[in-house]
Amino acid sequence: MRSIFKLVVADILKNRVVLVYTLLISALSWSTFALEDNSSKGLLSLMNIILLVVPLVSVIFSTIYNYNNTEFIELLLSQPIARKIIWRSLFSGLSASLMLAFIVGAGIPLLIFTPPLLACTMIFAGMLLTLVFVALAFLSCSLSRDKAKGIGITIVLWLFYSVLFDGLILFLTFQFADYPIEKMMIGVSMLNPVDTARILILLQLDISALMGYTGAVFREFFGTTGGILLSVCSMLLWVWLPYYLSLRRFSKKDL
Repeated sequence: MRSIFKLVVADILKNRVVLVYTLLISALSWSTFALEDNSSKGLLSLMNIILLVVPLVSVIFSTIYNYNNTEFIELLLSQPIARKIIWRSLFSGLSASLMLAFIVGAGIPLLIFTPPLLACTMIFAGMLLTLVFVALAFLSCSLSRDKAKGIGITIVLWLFYSVLFDGLILFLTFQFADYPIEKMMIGVSMLNPVDTARILILLQLDISALMGYTGAVFREFFGTTGGILLSVCSMLLWVWLPYYLSLRRFSKKDL
């Protein structure tokens, strides 16, 4: 497993897309803090940027990388190596490389301009988002052998979780405003990893006005510490479930 992991990481770190991604995140981070006179405003602006860019790059790059390395995967399968080890190595290598790019690009300015606890929370949330959308990319690749279809699935997933889901939450809130739906909205909000990451960060920031409906519900029912723990557990489940389903599919797939 270590040999495959090292090969994947070395290959990805030489990829120009990852280099551009690192420079883009770095430029956005430094410029955001440089343009804002208040570090909290800069952190909020950077949070909104990261919640869009990190999932998009993670899911699309991972999907394209898997499809472009089909021959390499088939070569590994011809060796006496268990399929779960190959899949785990690919997932670990992709995740580690993209998380490293995120830490280098956004972690350094965050640690410089914001308090350590807030910076670590932001970095941790970005890493979890990377893991979630890499897992979703692996799931889409395992479901379809067609590259165009697989990329299309990942783009639709990113669009739904980053843009459309909030509109659905708002619609449900207005439609059932006369009913006690607070507990239900907690469950619904955890169906979106992007919203969960946003709540995780805002609970640490303790900015009630910007938490939105689901964030306010989280804090009311669980408090700051309980809300953070629930958010982290929800994100970890979002990493494990798509990866597990993709592994089962890959293990039975006839390549």
